[in-house]
Amino acid sequence: MSNREPIVALRDLKRSFEQGGQRIDVLRGVNLDVMPGEIVALLGPSGSGKSTLLQAVGLLEGGFEGMISLAGVQAEHLAGDERTQLRRDHLGFVYQFHHLLPDFDARENVVMPQMIRGVDRADAQERADSLLSSLGLGERLTHRPNQLSGGEQQRVAVARALANKPTLVLADEPTGNLDEATADNVLAEFLALVRGEGSAALVATHNERLAARMDRVVRLHDGVLTEI
Repeated sequence: MSNREPIVALRDLKRSFEQGGQRIDVLRGVNLDVMPGEIVALLGPSGSGKSTLLQAVGLLEGGFEGMISLAGVQAEHLAGDERTQLRRDHLGFVYQFHHLLPDFDARENVVMPQMIRGVDRADAQERADSLLSSLGLGERLTHRPNQLSGGEQQRVAVARALANKPTLVLADEPTGNLDEATADNVLAEFLALVRGEGSAALVATHNERLAARMDRVVRLHDGVLTEI
């Protein structure tokens, strides 16, 4: 696809839930473009629908109205296996909690998604070591998650998200579980690595100070997305 075409295009995206016999409109016609290589902060308080929006872009659940285009593919009506392939080929995910595999060391946690995609183990290991070393974990490659600090665990999660060279990284409060100083460091390393890899990113956060370090900021409020 052309660098002039958005990697993500959302048009009139809506999502509603029924709760206690009442209809709750979480997304009320969201429009958003994310261009290749662009890092966009999705700003909003807890409960504003940021995670719901990321789930839509990540093709993680249905029930949405409107258009979702990912990497030039109109994706909202794709079958399950087609959605899985599109996610595998183009997306990486970072969550507030690292969700590392506890029985595998740092290197193996980054090797695993590559091997699932069919990468040779030696090549996957070389890629894992390079990513982890760039995040300051070159001496921690064989440590399991319970031997790592919270910041180190989240750095492994960042490396895992970028292991397959995704076109787009979706990050949901990626530093929300860290103290302020560690959060600043992890975010700086995350942004540098994403930019160095040439990926785009959509990063959900409630922290305006962290959001200001990204290329562009959009705010989600009452189900409506506005540019800041």
